[in-house]
Amino acid sequence: MSGLFITLEGPEGAGKTTNREYLATCLRKQGVEVVLSREPGGTPLAERIRELLLEPGSEAMATDTELLLMFAARAQHLAQVIQPALTRGAVVICDRFTDATYAYQGGGRGLPVSRIAVLEDFVQGALRPDLTLIFDLPVQVGLARAAARGRLDRFEQEGRDFFEAVRRTYLERAGMAPERYRLIDAAQPLESVQRQLDGLLPDILDRCRG
Repeated sequence: MSGLFITLEGPEGAGKTTNREYLATCLRKQGVEVVLSREPGGTPLAERIRELLLEPGSEAMATDTELLLMFAARAQHLAQVIQPALTRGAVVICDRFTDATYAYQGGGRGLPVSRIAVLEDFVQGALRPDLTLIFDLPVQVGLARAAARGRLDRFEQEGRDFFEAVRRTYLERAGMAPERYRLIDAAQPLESVQRQLDGLLPDILDRCRG
């Protein structure tokens, strides 16, 4: 077995966390070691940075501060969790990674892609996800689902235009590298979404064994 890095991307309300657990269960039934994590976060230090990023506060956070905090948490996450797991041959399934930075800080906040790319190379080196599943759904559906969960975090309080830009960026990135990205129709009922994941399992298992 070789290490495999799978990331799950998408907006609020897309069901990434639930389906991450489902995918992990399916792989574990096949004897695969799976490590689940999330971004921002994944280690105690990175989770503290997550709190800074998500908690609404009285002081407005500069967009560059937000970007740098994202990559600071990512550097810790890579060093402590992702790289060691991949080295020993585990499958890492991460709820969001750098595609989210391109979508939220690039698309949503309007930061230059070149600035994000410099930090991506600096923090990650050559490491990129082997497979990225984008859970796509209309913005209004995702926002309604997020609101139904209760109190909104700092990002979830953004307006519809912000999330339209996020969605557009995700779809653009998927179109540029179809060999890495798979689109999941997350607007469907959970059973339908999981059937879509079932269809990807043979390919994922082949990659694990490759």
